[in-house]
Amino acid sequence: MRQPLVIGNWKMNGRRHEAEDLLAAVVRGTADLVSVGIAVCPPYLYLPTALGVLGATGAIACGAQDVSAYTDGAFTGEVSAEMIRDIGCRFAIIGHSERRTLFGETDAVVAKKFARAQEAGLTPVLCVGETAAERDQGQTELVVSRQIEAIVAECGAASLAAAVLAYEPVWAIGTGRAAAPAEAQRVHAFIRRVVARHSTSAAQALRVLYGGSVKAQNARDLFIQDDIDGGLIGGASLLAAEFVGICRAAHLG
Repeated sequence: MRQPLVIGNWKMNGRRHEAEDLLAAVVRGTADLVSVGIAVCPPYLYLPTALGVLGATGAIACGAQDVSAYTDGAFTGEVSAEMIRDIGCRFAIIGHSERRTLFGETDAVVAKKFARAQEAGLTPVLCVGETAAERDQGQTELVVSRQIEAIVAECGAASLAAAVLAYEPVWAIGTGRAAAPAEAQRVHAFIRRVVARHSTSAAQALRVLYGGSVKAQNARDLFIQDDIDGGLIGGASLLAAEFVGICRAAHLG
């Protein structure tokens, strides 16, 4: 049985005192949720702050929002997967739609980052999903399959067994338009079938999260679906009550 997982992606938000207050409230609010995996991904600068607040409990993990496709070297401004792992992080978000659309990351670049994260001992959280235009053209499965197959080509199917996937329809991120639970379940089941083409065991073990305007009020309806194993949470992860409510929904689901 797959353990539910909820990951908060803070994006480029917050200040140090806000991070401390938010994390303290999340720790208090989720102390009894032993059946749910919980992680937060603050901006790079606040990772040490988060690790300091969370370190005493160990119940909530920390992750980065991105990693470099390169190892150490002359890459000004980059942060390597080894550096992220060295300070105590366990996860790294890879290929978020904002990285793909705003910063031009291709499937090939995403695959290299995925490989670097795993080689450094991090668990990659691979984001896949279609734009509104692609959805309207009936290309959801084509796009999602292509994004997964890029990882298989670079790293092999077995790599997915030690990773997390997050289905984030681009049209739902930050828009307030979450996919209907049945629609999200259909895509999650498809993702598992794509992975199963290469490895049945990897498909069964793989945790597939949903992301896109998840809130405490709609989380349970999403998380009770057979192939939805939790959520990658954006804006709602910046509000302690909302994020705790989402974690509780995963616990109940």
